[in-house]
Amino acid sequence: MKIPEKLLEERISPRDLKERGVSFVLEKIRRTAGYYLTNTERDLSQSDFKNRVMPHTQLLVAKERNDAGYFSIEITGGASIHVDMLRKQMNPLEKLEVLSANMPDTLFQTLCRGINLFGYRPYPENVIRLTVRSFARYVHVWRVFDFLNFVPNMVPIFEEVQKAGCLLEPAICFSTGPEHTDDFYVKKVGEILEVTGPEILLGIKNHGGLGTPRRIGRLVKAILNAHPELIVHYHGHNTDGADIGRIVEAVQNGAKIVNAGDHAFTGFYGPPPLLSVIDILDDLGYHAAGLDRQAVIETSNKLRPEREYYRDFESQFLGFDPTVQTHKLPGGATGSSFEQALKGGFLHRMPEILQTELPRVHVELGNWWSVTPGSQILWTTAANNVLKGKRYKDATDDLKNLMLGRYGEFPFYRPSDDIYESVFGPDWKRMVDEEYGIQKVDDIDLSVEKKVLEHRLGREASEDELVLYLQHPNDAVDFFKFEAKFGKTWVLPPRIWFKKGGFNLGEKFEILDVFGKLHIIEIGTQRKTKTGDAVTYMLIDHHSQPILTEMEIEGTAKERKLQLTPKEIDALALSGDIRSHITGTVNEIPVSEGDEVSTGQILVILEAMKMLNNVVSDLNGQVSEIFVGPGDKVEVGTPLLMIKKE
Repeated sequence: MKIPEKLLEERISPRDLKERGVSFVLEKIRRTAGYYLTNTERDLSQSDFKNRVMPHTQLLVAKERNDAGYFSIEITGGASIHVDMLRKQMNPLEKLEVLSANMPDTLFQTLCRGINLFGYRPYPENVIRLTVRSFARYVHVWRVFDFLNFVPNMVPIFEEVQKAGCLLEPAICFSTGPEHTDDFYVKKVGEILEVTGPEILLGIKNHGGLGTPRRIGRLVKAILNAHPELIVHYHGHNTDGADIGRIVEAVQNGAKIVNAGDHAFTGFYGPPPLLSVIDILDDLGYHAAGLDRQAVIETSNKLRPEREYYRDFESQFLGFDPTVQTHKLPGGATGSSFEQALKGGFLHRMPEILQTELPRVHVELGNWWSVTPGSQILWTTAANNVLKGKRYKDATDDLKNLMLGRYGEFPFYRPSDDIYESVFGPDWKRMVDEEYGIQKVDDIDLSVEKKVLEHRLGREASEDELVLYLQHPNDAVDFFKFEAKFGKTWVLPPRIWFKKGGFNLGEKFEILDVFGKLHIIEIGTQRKTKTGDAVTYMLIDHHSQPILTEMEIEGTAKERKLQLTPKEIDALALSGDIRSHITGTVNEIPVSEGDEVSTGQILVILEAMKMLNNVVSDLNGQVSEIFVGPGDKVEVGTPLLMIKKE
């Protein structure tokens, strides 16, 4: 397919950025007629498929996407770094290496959560800088935001991105309500420019698809009236079905870059379809710079047959949701919240949580921006309020940290005194007076962390592995061990990865790897071992590969689940028998066997629903036994450790 010369002249490539620099790229965007498009593949996957779109599918359409001439493709960042490892999909840095080799003419873009990076809580500054340097080898455009629009939280990333010669895109998070005025956002843009200088893109991050088209148009116009040389990049979600209207208004008022997704994979909570955006704006006289329409069509032609394999990961609630204008839950959190509700057995209570309690909590806690990690704090608080029947009781540590100003100052107002009392108890005033203030996370010794990682792996670790480990320690270690045992399973297509019911003996199928080479896999014969386990012989390209499967012995009784009530767990804690109150994962154990501990001291940190929960001591004594370790899964009532009372 021959691409017209005019489109090639309008395009911006990684080579342009590397050889001619940021200033050249920004000036080319300014002087090129029309607007540019970003393919928001990562956000589409996160919002509508719970981040499950596999590397095999991305590679399937790499050529077509590369030919399309997008300004950029958002291919990494957000929760995808975590899920790539958590779901054993692929090493996130290796994914970028492989995809960039197959898309050499396309800028890669990421979404970065300020000092939370690709995680859910603040990281030490030396971890932030190391991570940005590592990902900047492949990522050209960095959209950076903070859920409180607190500029100091983004400065280390700003600095490292600019040092790396990448395109920096600080983003203002958008929401609605009486506090969210054009004047507020224009002032916030000014604060950003004081730090970064003028050589940036300016992102408007409308993560929930909030406001009317007219409202977004007014905001773009107000920003450009104050800063006419800025290049505005609008990013929104189509949760209410109206984001094409917001995109049109953004372009008509001067935005130079907008976001959308491949139409064959668009759903209800992610970006709107690219082709619809292109055609509607074309009818209004706006040219999509560098964009080859036929390549956009061919991408979706290839993607459409793949969608059936991802059906189980689409939201349990289908259809557009105009009530997002009330509950403001962002697209990326919508699918995961429904998944949690389904697993937790409270899917039927979601309308109450979303349409009644969540809007109430949002206003009570300060009407700031419902985006990670703020969206998790708001959602978890609202869900707990409804499910427990008591508002602001048993608050998560993330909510407590927010209310103590650890993430930054509240932009508009603090929660009321009665909420502080509900969360912290009658002594809340003293606690706020003594502990309120932004959390400074001290640098860590990276060499020590690398030794810990190598001890857990039983081998030497690379710097890339260290970077991923520092983001999500337990899931990274699990992934590295999984890949060491099973190899690079990302070469498998989704029809194999997600097939239900397993495979039958004698079944045979063919797959194409990343290089287009055909492989034949056959499920061969099976035999039993003396211990009752099964050995299945896989024929891979006619070479036999035995696979051992440990089998449960028939007739053996399954271990009975321990059922304890919260009151029973509290009573056991007073005797030194420390149990888990929740179902989750052990994140950290700050104490060791033999340590002296006192009342209120943190014993274990558990992670659940992306929130950290501290298990503290109810007595003074000595840690006599620890039953769990980092990465262990626990349920309600699982023994954690024992304390010998003084």
